[in-house]
Amino acid sequence: MSDRDPIFGCIDRWFDHLRGQLDGGLDAILHPDVVFLSPIVFTPQEGREITKMYLAAAGSTLADVDPDAHGETTSALETSSKFGYTKIIREGHHAMLEFESTVDGKYANGVDIITCDDDGIITEFKVMMRPLQAINAVHAQMKATLEKMSAG
Repeated sequence: MSDRDPIFGCIDRWFDHLRGQLDGGLDAILHPDVVFLSPIVFTPQEGREITKMYLAAAGSTLADVDPDAHGETTSALETSSKFGYTKIIREGHHAMLEFESTVDGKYANGVDIITCDDDGIITEFKVMMRPLQAINAVHAQMKATLEKMSAG
């Protein structure tokens, strides 16, 4: 593992984005042809704009993001309902960030699997989640959020 691996700068910028401190926002870290893979939608979503929409919907669904809770072991069960990353693995062009949250009172646990190019720009963002009750709650909330985004 090397600090020069492109994923290190990529994930640092992802956390900057979560804190609202990334100049250019998601446009600065998402490749124009990024592919977003959701635990809810069967088909891959291709492109920066659709990925931004899904990430925004996920952010409002999982809510209360604690951008400084990356790598800490505090459980969402102990912290009201804040979304937080509990484990981070980074190497080469890939990262896996395990997260916990609570959605509609249901414990949610999942991973963001992020792939970047040589410039540290995200080319693939995959989300996997468990248990089923949390997926169902996220599905219902994201559906409503996406419908509001599309109508507005």
